[in-house]
Amino acid sequence: MQRKLILSSPLLEITISRLCQELIENHQDFTDSVIIGLQPRGIFFAKRIQEELLSITGKNIPLGQLDATFYRDDFRRREPLKPNATKVPFLIENKKVILVDDVLATGRMVRAALDAMTAFGRPDKVELCVLIDRIYNRDLPVKPDYVGKKVNTIDTEKVLVEWKEQGHEADRIWLITK
Repeated sequence: MQRKLILSSPLLEITISRLCQELIENHQDFTDSVIIGLQPRGIFFAKRIQEELLSITGKNIPLGQLDATFYRDDFRRREPLKPNATKVPFLIENKKVILVDDVLATGRMVRAALDAMTAFGRPDKVELCVLIDRIYNRDLPVKPDYVGKKVNTIDTEKVLVEWKEQGHEADRIWLITK
């Protein structure tokens, strides 16, 4: 197994800051905007985005955590999956939802998340923000609105995101080849 470093500090912080600037351009005052991080690792990225936007704009944008495990199309085909907590303490009815995940690969998790979000209302608009876009791996026609970094990968490669919040010594993103 080989590991290649894709992104780490300080470039990772610059990437998050750039994504936040793009969000500010499109959402301006964030009046009707909310952030929803996808479990399990998208929540760490979503929290970073919320904190960066707070430091730039002074606005504390509502943040939720969404688990789409039971909405996955392969739910019964895989080994038993452990669900994570869903915490969306607000309605998304008529809101602009910024759906955040660390890695976009096949698009199946995003499809499941869109289904799971319907329990919290019908949003006005949904935008997808990802840290890593694994291009050439899509099974569904899903395209992110905001991308930190695009990475060319093949089926035998995996992108691993390590966050300090998970107990790692530093934030790092690796390309792992089996």
